[in-house]
Amino acid sequence: MQATYKFGTLAGIVGAILALSAGSASAQDAAITNARIIVGSGQVIESGTLIVRGGKIESVAAGKAGSTKGLTVIDAKGMTAMPGFIDSHKHINTGPNEKAQMLSLLEAGYTTILSGGGPGDGNIQLRDKIEKGEFVGPRIIPSERVNLRSTPDEARAAIRAMAAKGIKHTGEIALTPEPAPPQAEIEVIKAIVDEGAKQGVQINIHSVSTPATIAALDAGVRRFVHLSNKDWMGFDEAAKIAAAGGIIAGLNAFGAPIIDRESPAPAPVQFPKDNSPRFRDGKPWPEAIAGANRDPKGRATGTEGGYTIVNARRIWDAGNNALSWSTDQNYADIVVLEHELKSFSIMFSQADIFKIMGPNSAAYVGMGSQIGTLEAGKLADIILIDGDPRENIYPMLKTKVVLKEGKVVVDKRKK
Repeated sequence: MQATYKFGTLAGIVGAILALSAGSASAQDAAITNARIIVGSGQVIESGTLIVRGGKIESVAAGKAGSTKGLTVIDAKGMTAMPGFIDSHKHINTGPNEKAQMLSLLEAGYTTILSGGGPGDGNIQLRDKIEKGEFVGPRIIPSERVNLRSTPDEARAAIRAMAAKGIKHTGEIALTPEPAPPQAEIEVIKAIVDEGAKQGVQINIHSVSTPATIAALDAGVRRFVHLSNKDWMGFDEAAKIAAAGGIIAGLNAFGAPIIDRESPAPAPVQFPKDNSPRFRDGKPWPEAIAGANRDPKGRATGTEGGYTIVNARRIWDAGNNALSWSTDQNYADIVVLEHELKSFSIMFSQADIFKIMGPNSAAYVGMGSQIGTLEAGKLADIILIDGDPRENIYPMLKTKVVLKEGKVVVDKRKK
């Protein structure tokens, strides 16, 4: 029997209730019609149809659908279909606010999150609760901490223990940024990289200076957390990273203040709406910036905000596969999304942002063949947003419908 979501209809109400109940329900076979489609590969279909079967995209085509018998029909008139957003570095874990936080992420448009750090057991618990249907949430990719202050042999053992749990990513491993990582850190990184290659574990390194990033690259690292916020990256260094197949999880907005933006629950950090510049912990900017850059008198300069956006463009121009999307912030998810998009829009076109948030981020998390674009054979992680995101960032803050592997997990349309 064909079901159609239309405003004001009984079928629409019932369909929405069924879609949002019991997270363990099977994926829906659906036709999303009358959609502007941002494929993610550079192609845009002005008005087209996506067919979803068995949790995957069966077809993406311009024009009206053929037969929709047996399919749930979602009329996307006035909306744009995009790949679900991917955050390649955000700190999440199981805890008392997990249900609200996971729904908040979905409502912001996120369907995949790579956890930024351990404890790994908590990451696994959170992932499993979502997969079992205890509540709805994005796809969680667990990670585990590794102690850089350990010996090389101890670090190797930590990687083997992670792999034994089924964890395929390290959390961020922070290298000393200035003046450069000491050789003892580099030796541990080399051991971690070597063992990670043997165990199938991706190594994610926190390197917020150009010397630290290049030292890690030379040690075999290819995934980096954060753009440099300590210095200007040179043309040659950017070219070296891109040529080696490195990808940096952006975080352009690290040094930019949050101003006059309330951060309601379930965000753990609350911001007063008082027109004061604040760091992401809610304290005054720039003094509160973690590891703030300071002048000779010890005053925080706030130069992090300039370094990151320029370095983002530098690495992009060296190779536009070398930059992915991440937020790393835990105030209200829609405010985080806006804050990061604003910083990206200073240096990038909307088309560039689509690539960074889609296929580049999918590659960073190791799922490039499964998510990041709306193409046949990929998982049906699809969001419908209100308006045309080619115009500016603001339609990307208006997610109305979220499908995760073909199942409607958010529907905020008026009924």
